[in-house]
This record gives sequence, C-alpha cells and structure tokens, in this order.
Amino acid sequence: MADVEELTDLFTTAMLTPEVVDELQSIQCLYSLSSQELFYKWESYSINMGSESTALDLKTARDFKKSIQEALERENRAKAGGAHIKSEKRVSATPRAGRGDNVFGMLDGLVPNTPKTGSKIGSVKRKADFKTPASKASKAHQASSPLSATPDVNALSSFAERANAGQIVETLNDHIPVPDTASALPTESRIKLKANTEMAKFAYKTASMKLSTSSAILDDRIDEFLSLVQEHHQLEDSTFGNPAAQSTSEIIAVGRIASDNVSGEGRLNPSSLVLETSRRTGAGLRIPLKLDAVSGFHFFPGRIVALRGTNAGGNYFSVSEVLSIPLLPPAASTPAELEIHNARLQTSTTSNADTDDAVTDSNPSSRPLNIIVASGPYTTSDNLDFIPFTTLLDSCLTTSADALILTGPFLDVEHSLLAAGDFDIPANPGFNVEPDRVTLVDLFRAHFSVPLAKLCQALPSISVIMVPTPRDAVAKHTAWPQDRLPKRDLYLPKQVQCVTDPITLSLNEVVWGISGLDVLDQVRASEVAEGKAKQENVLVRACRSVVEQRHFFPVYPAVEAKEVKDGEGEAVRREMGACVDIGYLKLGEWLNVRPDVLVLPSVLLPFAKVCFLSACASAVLEVLVLTVARLWRVCSW
Repeated sequence: MADVEELTDLFTTAMLTPEVVDELQSIQCLYSLSSQELFYKWESYSINMGSESTALDLKTARDFKKSIQEALERENRAKAGGAHIKSEKRVSATPRAGRGDNVFGMLDGLVPNTPKTGSKIGSVKRKADFKTPASKASKAHQASSPLSATPDVNALSSFAERANAGQIVETLNDHIPVPDTASALPTESRIKLKANTEMAKFAYKTASMKLSTSSAILDDRIDEFLSLVQEHHQLEDSTFGNPAAQSTSEIIAVGRIASDNVSGEGRLNPSSLVLETSRRTGAGLRIPLKLDAVSGFHFFPGRIVALRGTNAGGNYFSVSEVLSIPLLPPAASTPAELEIHNARLQTSTTSNADTDDAVTDSNPSSRPLNIIVASGPYTTSDNLDFIPFTTLLDSCLTTSADALILTGPFLDVEHSLLAAGDFDIPANPGFNVEPDRVTLVDLFRAHFSVPLAKLCQALPSISVIMVPTPRDAVAKHTAWPQDRLPKRDLYLPKQVQCVTDPITLSLNEVVWGISGLDVLDQVRASEVAEGKAKQENVLVRACRSVVEQRHFFPVYPAVEAKEVKDGEGEAVRREMGACVDIGYLKLGEWLNVRPDVLVLPSVLLPFAKVCFLSACASAVLEVLVLTVARLWRVCSW
C-alpha cells in the first residue's frame, strides 16, 4: 500500500483529505494497483466524466472505485463467455481423473483437463494462490460457504510460497502503541470465560421441523418487534393497523420483507417488495409496497420493518416513512467486576515486570490481552496437510496469545479429498492407529487435537474456543443453530472450550458475539438498496442489519445454495448452503445486550471496523465487527 506522500505527489491538483487517502489506499489494496497505475486510471476516469467538474472528494473517490469494479466484472464476464464458446467447438475433452476434483465448481477453465504425472488416482494435484484477495467476491456469488469463493486465475501458488507472509493487512486504531506481548508470559489464564447463551437448548433433534412450529416462530418475531417499536416511539395501539386492509387512514404496519416471486428465484428488487404480516396483525397476508415517497431504503428478505403509510386503493401499501428499530442496550460491568478483571490481568509473569516492553501507562504490571481469531477451512483446497493451521498455532505461541477463537469448518465436508475419501494421517500422528482403519475422527485428532494439545502444553495460560459450522464432517449436529462439537470423542485438551454456533460469551468484561454462518454474504446477495442507503458501503449496511435485527441470521428465506458442476457443465450436487432450522430460529437471537465485538466469518473482503449506528438523536452505537475469511486469504501469519 502506497505512502501518503507518494499519493500526494501524484495527485497534485487535488487537496487530499485523510478520508480520500484512505479510500485511494483501499482501492490499491483491493485491485493490487501501484500508485502510478491508480493515478492513470483516475486521469482516464476524470476525462470520461469531465475533468473540469470532477473534483477528487470522498464521493467521487467512491464512484471511481465502483467504476473500477464494474470494469473488472465486465472483463471477467467477457473472458467467461469466450471460454464457453471455445469449449463448445471442442469435439471431446480428456476427462479429469475423478469428479471429486472439481467438487466446488471452481476450476473450470483454470487447470488443464489432463491430470499431471504422478497425481493420485481419483484426484488431480492443483496449485492455488491463497494470498490476500485482489478483488471482492463476484456479485453473482450466492453461496454461504467460504470455499465457494473464486480463486485468482492469474496467481496460483502454494501456501508456503505465498507472497507478503506476515504482512498486516489492516489495523484498527493503529495510533495506540502495543507493547511486546511475548516479553511477559503469564503463569495462569488471564481470561475469565462466561457463556451468555443457554447451550443446552442447542441439543435438539434435527430433521424434525414442523410447519406449524416454524410459522409460530416467524409470527412471534413480528409481534415482538411491534411491541419494541411501540415502546420506543411511544405510540398508541390505535396507530397500528393491517396494511392489507383498504383504508384512507394512515397507519403503522410492522411486518417481514418478502418477495412476490412465488418460485423464490431471482434477486429482490423494488418492484417485487411485499410486506408479510403476522396472523395477529394482518391474518398473515402479504401486500405489495410502493416506496416512491421514501428517500432511501435498504431491505432484504426476512428483515422486520415498521412502515408508516396508507392503502387507499387496496392494491398496495404506499409508504411515507420507514421507522427506526430500537437497538439493544450496550453491555456494562459493575465496578466490582472490573476490579476483579484488572486483578486477573496483574498476575505474576515469568519475566521481569519492570521490563519496558511489558509496561503500559495505566497499569505498569500488566500487558494487553492478545486474542487471535481465525476461520476455517484450515487447509488449502488441493491437500489435507493443514499447514496454515500449524502456522497459526506457531503465531499464537510466538505472540503468547491469551485466547484463540476458531470457527469452522475444521474438516470441511465439501473438500474434494474428504468427499472422495482420499485421505490419510501423518506417519507419527501422536497416537496409535492402524493405517487401514483411519476415520475422520483420527484425521481430526492428528491435525487438530494433537497440535492444540502441544500448544496448550507450551502455553498453559491460553484459552481456545472452537465454534462449529454445519459443514464440519465431525459434527453430529448439522443444522444451524448448531450444537457443540463432541469434545470427549475428539480428544481435545482441557483448555479447549467447544461452544455452540452461534454463541454470545464474555471474555472478562468484553461481550463477544460469534457465528460461523456467513450472514454478511447472504445479506449482500439478497438485498435491495435505493437512495441514500445505496451510497453506504455494502459491508456497513450488512453489519448494520445484523445489529438492528438483533439476530445472527435475520435473512429468511436463506439464499438458495448453488449447484456444483463438473468439467463438462453437468450438475453433480448442490452445496450445503445455510441449513437453517426455522423451528429453533430463536436460538440465534441476541438477548438483553448487544455484543461489544461481533465476529462474522465471510467470503467477502475481510475487515475490522467500528460501525456507527444511530440509536436516537442523542445516542450513538459503536460495535466492532470482524469478518474473518479463509486463513490463507487473510494471511497475516
């Protein structure tokens, strides 16, 4: 990423504000552009738009960024169309060795059809580049699984050969000095874990969902939001009404955003928006929405909204205002609890407490907490070596991490080698096992349980938290919300805590909300935004929706999982998708308070931001949102 001085020298005709500089650096990072290339593209863009009227401010910088993305998408579509025409002219193609190779539908046109010499039977050896992605995920992408993202065609290399290893991709609050965490090793755990979720309720039976139960759950959610809106805006009962009933009186309707497309195909658009009511407030009817009088809106299927308007003709509900949804209060701790946490942070260490690197201004005998978050899969798509995971553990040991938060999938059921049963374990896994009797549990023990045990032995103060996903091959519970991984069956060490997905827990005084399901990509793939809302960054819009809806997965119905095709274009299977059990959707709700830190793994561009959400005229909500992409894509080890 270029220095500010370099950008200032090139853009001499513009007064670069810090916001504009950040946007230009973001464009460079996204599309791998040098400062000179960025300047040339800006010159071309300003000439096309009219150089006399195009000033480089924050708005034009974002428009410039959007034009680069659109040009890149047009180029990719043109390449894809040319490859398709070329494949039709071919009489017959040499078949690949086994259909399990292209299980993700990712390699069409990327590798030769003929297997390489020395490749395993039923699989083709591939090389892929797992460095920080150069561009965002395709807009046509609809899957919620991290492995379904399209790799960079022009840069294929192994994880060991990745460029810029150890580079810090993004820093939040980089003005705060961070002491050397490895200089003062604690003798005991400095983190107090407390689950704020009733994990026992997650042990429900899957594949037993009843239509009546699901309908009641969806209706109750609408009625709950109606009570929240009424209390927040101090409205009378007579203010609310049925939007499907013809009347010239202005009412407030609370319901769920849906589409009038019965088949469920196609993306939501302003002309297909309908409001679904509950059976108590509107007999469960749906009414089309007319939003011409609204300056801007952001909707997605499943979002609960409060709309003010009229239905004079009985054909549609004309909306005049979109009312705000009240937010949950922030988490708070008592002074006595804070004193306990501070005392825990001041425990004795193995090094001298007077060392300058272990000293902070406010507390000379403590060092800051070091918490590392990572998301699976933890190996590349062409092997089961799990080298990225071992690299992650080495980083935890080097930096003396106090906590390690891991979200699945750990053994991905959509991995081509696992799907084909083509796997083995290392020669010395750390336990006795017969080679011809290797199971998935043995594979998990060799690549996860044993390395984690060694890490916990070398670093006794660390706390490891494992969050599953429906794509975990060793999970007995395959629906979301998902129960914990079987810790005893997987031989995990004592310092590892297996939790549910989703989970809300406290690490000392900080409340963390963690979910392994890719809700941000689901919102992006199904949303419709117009007016002022469309000018906001899509990632901020998605995070705002999750916080406002008080739920880890407010999308309903979830985006349909796409088909996986083989090299000849034939569908071989479908991806797992969201796998949401509607009957237990309440287990994904936030209770009492909003999290301080929200961890949401996603195929979208990884980021760490403080999202500002207006709660009312005199209050502002600050929530730190972390998205963790595949380990080798973030690649900061």
